[in-house]
Amino acid sequence: MTAAPTTLLRTAAELDALTRPAGARRAVAMTMGALHDGHATLIRAARKAVGPEGQVVVTVFVNPLQFGEAADLDRYPRTLDADLALAAGAGADAVFAPSVDEVYPGGDPQVRIVAGPMGERLEGASRPGHFDGMLTVVAKLLHLSRPDAAFFGQKDGQQLALVRRMVRDLNFGVDIVAVPTVRDPDGLALSSRNRFLGADERRTALALSRALFAARDRLAAQQAPRASAEAVPGGDDRAARLTGLGEARAAADSQAVTAARTAVGPAAVRAAAQAVLDEAAEESVPLVLDYLALVDPADFTEIPDGREGGEAVLAVAARVGATRLIDNIPLTLGA
Repeated sequence: MTAAPTTLLRTAAELDALTRPAGARRAVAMTMGALHDGHATLIRAARKAVGPEGQVVVTVFVNPLQFGEAADLDRYPRTLDADLALAAGAGADAVFAPSVDEVYPGGDPQVRIVAGPMGERLEGASRPGHFDGMLTVVAKLLHLSRPDAAFFGQKDGQQLALVRRMVRDLNFGVDIVAVPTVRDPDGLALSSRNRFLGADERRTALALSRALFAARDRLAAQQAPRASAEAVPGGDDRAARLTGLGEARAAADSQAVTAARTAVGPAAVRAAAQAVLDEAAEESVPLVLDYLALVDPADFTEIPDGREGGEAVLAVAARVGATRLIDNIPLTLGA
């Protein structure tokens, strides 16, 4: 069945005139266009959240305030006709695709949102001012679209954390909903920049997801003996019970039992990922690492090696050829 046509809105006045059914919820999915299946997943999640009677608005705007280099801004793909078709197929009611002059009448805004310390870490350190520009346009688009909920992908994890912080600190009346990263079958996280990768570059770029998965697997491998040790009750027969679990050394050596209970460490997680990235740096088309960091998802501060539990995000950024890519994976330490 052919999807219903999606309304294209080009001005703030047209967006303001977009009516929603009485009592219906509105959701917005913010994008810079060049839509792919990852964006379609955002739109479908928004549609599911608001239901058939609700309204889904997709914004398509390549925000110049987020780009440090004019060449990078000019290179960013613009595919509005294809974007409209994808948005319609995924369930969007309207696409708001304004011009730069419409969003910033009179030129760059003199008043902007400042991302603060979180915006200076990782991506912010590599791209100074990027998050100030991102938050400024997100704030504007939230005001213009007036949604009940806004949907963002977890692939841009630091962006998601900053939007949540802005909404909380500045009392925006909107729910921020995270949608898991969508990957190609080979593991590469979907990105509008993937189209710039040649075949050899793509093979190298797969190291980003392989590094994250290696870290996840290392964490799981470390946590398995700890979980087994913690599941065994104390008492005189503890050694025998540990032996029954195959923990012969732990049964004979109380220090090994202690190690099994406490050996999960952020350093091992980082090391597993770094090993994969180091190999990719030796490829004929090398991976040039920008950062690898295990951070707190609330503020993107680095997690110290001594932490034994809690939520974490392992984030990576690297350049392959002329293309810069980012990826991340959520982890639970001490699970």
